[in-house]
Amino acid sequence: MTDKKSLKFNEDSQAGKALLEWWRGLDENRGDRAELRRAGEISEIIFIPAYHRLRYALLKHSKVYENGLAATAGILAHVKQNDPSKAFAEQMAQSKDGSDRARLRGLRFRRLLKCQSHEDLYRDMVRVVRQLNGKANALSLANMIYWWNDRTKQTMAREYYTLAMSED
Repeated sequence: MTDKKSLKFNEDSQAGKALLEWWRGLDENRGDRAELRRAGEISEIIFIPAYHRLRYALLKHSKVYENGLAATAGILAHVKQNDPSKAFAEQMAQSKDGSDRARLRGLRFRRLLKCQSHEDLYRDMVRVVRQLNGKANALSLANMIYWWNDRTKQTMAREYYTLAMSED
């Protein structure tokens, strides 16, 4: 078993494949998805069997950071459609149809960047996924949530403001 820092969610990694398989399984078992969506805090997610199925699948490949994974599982339960065409931060910056404004306005994006804990991030990110109508790059979102730190925030800011330079 490798250390937890090697856990990366991408299309070629075992962890990424396991995560996407778990996420697709939520469509087959809507009760699991509903239970995860009803969780108001990440501490509640740790008591849900669907979370433990994901945790177990990932433990085959790496150690797992519990809070990061619980937040990831809870937020991914709100994703209805995987759209791997762009990074998640770029999806937030995309303009709405017929508008020159980003889907996630600059003020709200900066508030998201101020989240210090996974608990704070969880509530705000669920709102963002809903605002995107449940369409998101599941692996990009998972990496961002799981590894929430200053480096992640810097990468997000670069990706977001590349497309939304006029957002203030």
